[in-house]
Amino acid sequence: MPSPRQRATPSADPPPPAESEPLLGGPGDAIQKPNASLVSNLWLGTGWLALAGLVLLAALIYSALFTHPKYPLLTPHPSLQTLGTISLTLAILVLQPTATPEAKALGQKAHAVLQLLSLLLFTAGIAVIETNKRVNRLEHFHSLHGYLGALTGILFLGQYVFGVMMWATPRALGGEAKAKALWKYHRWGGYGLLLSVMAALVSAAETDYVKKVLGVKTWAVAIAVGLVVAGTFPRIQVRKLGIHRQ
Repeated sequence: MPSPRQRATPSADPPPPAESEPLLGGPGDAIQKPNASLVSNLWLGTGWLALAGLVLLAALIYSALFTHPKYPLLTPHPSLQTLGTISLTLAILVLQPTATPEAKALGQKAHAVLQLLSLLLFTAGIAVIETNKRVNRLEHFHSLHGYLGALTGILFLGQYVFGVMMWATPRALGGEAKAKALWKYHRWGGYGLLLSVMAALVSAAETDYVKKVLGVKTWAVAIAVGLVVAGTFPRIQVRKLGIHRQ
């Protein structure tokens, strides 16, 4: 039997910080290991489920787009929005497991680049569909997807501006200390935005173009969305959201 001194000796592999405790699972289940590649964060823990969902979503949309007639003012919309969704999800996945200051700094840069890319893609997709509606004199809000798309666009713009201000111009928010205190709200907003995007995707599958012209099944899109959610949300580090477990 080991002596009290032996039992008190710390192990060579110390437990991960409490901040790394995920929403589901134990501490360390979704934390970037020292010297691990930032890219590996994408499939760490349940991340591979989210990647599988993105692959399925892309396969559903692009196989349908490539095998059906092309419309210059319509076809680019689902293509661009799908790419925007992929970029947005990867931006979240790459940053989630970071724990050390160095990893967080690098992860924030990758996150910012991917978020900028997703913003540009979503904006281009919205511009295409709005042009189509103007040219063809179509109603702007005639479906649930139209309302969810508009709401998601507003949320995305606000979330992006808020994140850039905290990262690049913390003085505008009262200084670096106050800006850091606001990060948890940015994270809450980011996960809310992801859910809004997922809801918009499912509602898009019910539109006439996607359902009747492209022939994409709503249940298939729902499975892809479910995989993304199942792969992303269990990895949430609860203390980064301001939640402290006993």
